[in-house]
Amino acid sequence: MCGRYTRYLSWSEIHRLYRLTAPAEVGRNDAPRYNIAPTDEVPFITASDDGNHKLRTGRWWLVPFWAKEMPKAAMFNARIEGIDTAPAFRDAFKSKRCLIPADGFYEWKISPADGKKDPWHIFQPGHAPFSFAGLWAYNSNLEITSCTIITEPSAAPVNQIHDRQPLILGPAFYDAWLDPKTPAGDLKDILSHDIDGQLQFYRVGREVNAAAVNKQPNDHAGLIEPIKLL
Repeated sequence: MCGRYTRYLSWSEIHRLYRLTAPAEVGRNDAPRYNIAPTDEVPFITASDDGNHKLRTGRWWLVPFWAKEMPKAAMFNARIEGIDTAPAFRDAFKSKRCLIPADGFYEWKISPADGKKDPWHIFQPGHAPFSFAGLWAYNSNLEITSCTIITEPSAAPVNQIHDRQPLILGPAFYDAWLDPKTPAGDLKDILSHDIDGQLQFYRVGREVNAAAVNKQPNDHAGLIEPIKLL
């Protein structure tokens, strides 16, 4: 799964992944985020009408276009095994696919010392930016734009920590994934081109586990600092 992620690199570094041409997109300068949680407002990328990429923002918790109320089930992840058949995801899978810019994410592992969950920060070499494969929706009933991150069974090296992980798509397949004209039968093959095997990780402090402290967002650079293991 993917329950928290980071986007702390400058927008100019992340921008290099995409063909964004609108002035507001090129000049964007988001504040760094070290602990993005479900229901937060996040940027994501879709196809634009001119063949380039379009920047949108929305709630990280998918609200299907047909929903009459906010979903109570956890909708911040979409398991790859059911994205083409599950009612919540199948329409978005056909025509509303997206990329979600990031530079790291967290997974948790039970500590043998006290049975509590220890967070691990997972990232590419050099903390390079990347894109989660995702789905998005616009719900006119509730006037909400939203997105979700696709997850898959984990592979090495993340399988040392967790049995699932977000799907990080290789840049060469961005356009095919985003293009609404890509045949549905090709989409899962496109998703097989992930770059998950390049990932690295280290332990970080348990402060990540809380979404907020004293009613203030628990979101600062110290969260991604490695801690020494005894």
